[in-house]
Amino acid sequence: MEPTQTTCLVTGATGYVGGRLVPRLLEAGYQVRCMTRSRANLRDQPWIDRVEVVEADAADPAATATALKGVDTAYYLIHSMLGGPRFEQADRAAASNFATQAREAGIGRLVYLGGLAPEGQTLSPHMRSRGEVGQILLASGVPTVVLRAAVILGSGSASFEMLRYLTERLPAMITPTWVDSRVQPIAIRDVLRYLVAAATLPADVAGAFDIGGPDVLTYRQMMQRYAAVAGLGPRRIVPVPVLTPRLSSHWVGLVTPIPSALARPLIESLHHDAVCRDHAVAAVIPDPPEGLLPFEEAVDLALRRVREAAVVTRWSSGSVPGAPSDPLPTDPSWAGGSLYTDLRERFTTASPAAVWNEIEAIGGETGWYSWPVAWQARGLIDRAFGGVGLRRGRRDPVTLRVGDAVDFWRVEEILPGRMLRLRAEMRLPGLAWLELNVDPLDGGALYRQRALFHPRGLAGQLYWWSIKPFHGLVFGAMARNLTRGAS
Repeated sequence: MEPTQTTCLVTGATGYVGGRLVPRLLEAGYQVRCMTRSRANLRDQPWIDRVEVVEADAADPAATATALKGVDTAYYLIHSMLGGPRFEQADRAAASNFATQAREAGIGRLVYLGGLAPEGQTLSPHMRSRGEVGQILLASGVPTVVLRAAVILGSGSASFEMLRYLTERLPAMITPTWVDSRVQPIAIRDVLRYLVAAATLPADVAGAFDIGGPDVLTYRQMMQRYAAVAGLGPRRIVPVPVLTPRLSSHWVGLVTPIPSALARPLIESLHHDAVCRDHAVAAVIPDPPEGLLPFEEAVDLALRRVREAAVVTRWSSGSVPGAPSDPLPTDPSWAGGSLYTDLRERFTTASPAAVWNEIEAIGGETGWYSWPVAWQARGLIDRAFGGVGLRRGRRDPVTLRVGDAVDFWRVEEILPGRMLRLRAEMRLPGLAWLELNVDPLDGGALYRQRALFHPRGLAGQLYWWSIKPFHGLVFGAMARNLTRGAS
């Protein structure tokens, strides 16, 4: 089947791998349909006008059936990395429904990216769930290829960011014993090459295939080699046996931007060797003529992307489970409760374009234009309670698009040159938004800033009234400094 005749459905297109797979499929000549729970989260992707978008939840039979209609190859790139209550059951239900609907729709092929784990050993809940999802899809009756990868090296991937920050920030460290586990990392470009090639494999090709790069290293060796590529000195690493996965995840959460809730499944996957059993995948998808990308080259390429601010997707691209998905409420009695608002307005002689540049640069390295210590403290509190904290940063230092993570916020809406709306993803007893607007006025511009909070129960009420006295300091200074920076 020729690529131009093949329609590929990509689930998880807002995530790290899915967001990179879509343009690769388009470049290869495939027709692409993206399945997402919210069309708005894909609206600002540079390839959005070249794909079809269908809103559906993988656990919804009717919606999934609609999304799969007329599809030749479906990519299942859904997994609850941040977990939550009963995430294994949720993963199982979604995969089972997707498999059933794919079979009934007559799909020609399913492709799933799973995790590389040893056989015959007790696995973490996340690794166990990923393996189970692969088995569900393989048993669907649809020709299925499961690609199993360990650490994925690429700018913005969670595994790479954890490696990067641990190595760069700690010239000497006491570490858990998993730093001596053997891992076979693979570059994201090689992962994408395998995924694209799997789209039109012959119907008799099915099964699970391990994929990995040419190097087998311990995590300790990866840190030392990363340091060499990054121009850093050798790292002093002392493993100790007393750091449990829980303690390790909090340690990683403290040192890196990766929240402990996400760090834990990454760490648990490193408690066993993650090395390819064989290279059988080469029999159906041959290696490229130049070979698979070695570790040092993959790291160098990723670092160049970071330096050039050319990171296409990041680990934070996907939404946080449990984050609110409803649109911004505009009715003060929304949902039968209160909607508290802190409104600030300032006139500036700066042009609307200059004010917008300040608005769009908010967060990340720029910060929040007021009381950095207060924002950092709020981020630390959030991380202490299992939240994402303030250090997710931004995908790009200059531009934003819908769905981007900005520290512990996410871009819910953006009207270029006019309005930016951020939805809070920190731990809160309620729902919160921050909306920044600029309107042209004679002789300058009017900057308008709204912080909104919809409390949940008594805890939400107490939270709002306890922090309200500080709004003048934090939000007032934000409005003053942002408009001053535009002048």
